[in-house]
Amino acid sequence: MSSLVGTDEDDDLARGKAPVPADVQDAIRTLLRWAGDDPAREGLLDTPKRVARAWKEYCQGYGEDPAIHLARQFEEVGGYDEIVLLKDIPFQSHCEHHMAPIIGKAAIAYLPRDKVVGISKLARVLHGFARRLQIQERLTAEVADCIWQNLKPHGVAVVIEASHACMTARGVRTPGVGMVTSRLMGTFLDDERSRKEVLSLMGY
Repeated sequence: MSSLVGTDEDDDLARGKAPVPADVQDAIRTLLRWAGDDPAREGLLDTPKRVARAWKEYCQGYGEDPAIHLARQFEEVGGYDEIVLLKDIPFQSHCEHHMAPIIGKAAIAYLPRDKVVGISKLARVLHGFARRLQIQERLTAEVADCIWQNLKPHGVAVVIEASHACMTARGVRTPGVGMVTSRLMGTFLDDERSRKEVLSLMGY
């Protein structure tokens, strides 16, 4: 005789949501208990699923290759050969040491050789790498290296400024502190005039 009572997995599928594995939910309940709360109380009953799905979203960058966003390139640029810059790109990541939020903005510039990409693709590259557990230094390098390797421009410059909750909300608990990292490649590294120009356009 079949049961008339649906399982949690059935409910998830009915709502169009992927089921959360039991061991993942159990791990989150263990953390809740260790933190001092009761995962069986009403307000926390669905928290394991919510947290699991949130982290799946936070880390969706593991499921993509950011370089794919640079695959479509355009050669008809009307002779344009100056700096292309997208700045004040907001992003959110999580630090790999405490899994705490990193919230900031980035400026991404390149000096095209003979091809350009749609400007939204620069932001997509950033988000692809940011949606992984990160440290800011590596995030900056990965974005710059990806553009350098796939567009093969004369120069690349990436500057990221962010606040780290692992410092502002715990540990030394020092809010209002921002961290700035940069990576310059090609012309922007080797030529002082080009370096000053791109950093000035970025506001640094």
